[in-house]
Amino acid sequence: MKREFLAAAAILSCVVIGSSIVASGQNASKPQYAANSLMRPEGYREWVYLSSGLGMNYNPTAGGPQRFTNVFVPQWAYREFISTGKWPDKTMFALEDRAAESKGSINKEGHFQTDLINLAVEVKDESKFPEKWAYFGFSENAKTAEAKPKQDCWQCHNEHAAVENTFVQFYPTLKPIAQKFGTYRKEAETVTPQH
Repeated sequence: MKREFLAAAAILSCVVIGSSIVASGQNASKPQYAANSLMRPEGYREWVYLSSGLGMNYNPTAGGPQRFTNVFVPQWAYREFISTGKWPDKTMFALEDRAAESKGSINKEGHFQTDLINLAVEVKDESKFPEKWAYFGFSENAKTAEAKPKQDCWQCHNEHAAVENTFVQFYPTLKPIAQKFGTYRKEAETVTPQH
């Protein structure tokens, strides 16, 4: 009887500790603010990797060197998306820009990623932002960032994103999920003519 009680207590302790770890991990991957600034999401590279792009740019006058972009989303938000086709409140996307190099070590062709140039974070926070989504840009060592003006990012995301304000059309593993749930906007795939 005593052994059974100890075994039950041990199992209950593991469940409680495991639940606490999961809850603290979820809180760490939800937006944290210092006044009106978003705090840099530390540990975002442990989130779910969605996709990478090379040289993607939405500004027709841009020139400069090509960069890699890598996109990450917290595990809890990813699980919710694959279950519903929608992003839950408090979802964050981390998009890092990294320099691209073609000469290094044994590489003879193609490109590889190097230094972090900047970090952009997209946040869905229905209680904080009237448009639900806001966009933040962190320089290399910045610990906080203020939301960008609506016309800088929100407008484009609102007009061209395939699911809510997110560019799911560029995330090949999520596109069929959104299509299955009917949350995918096919018109977001249309290429807009340059002026």
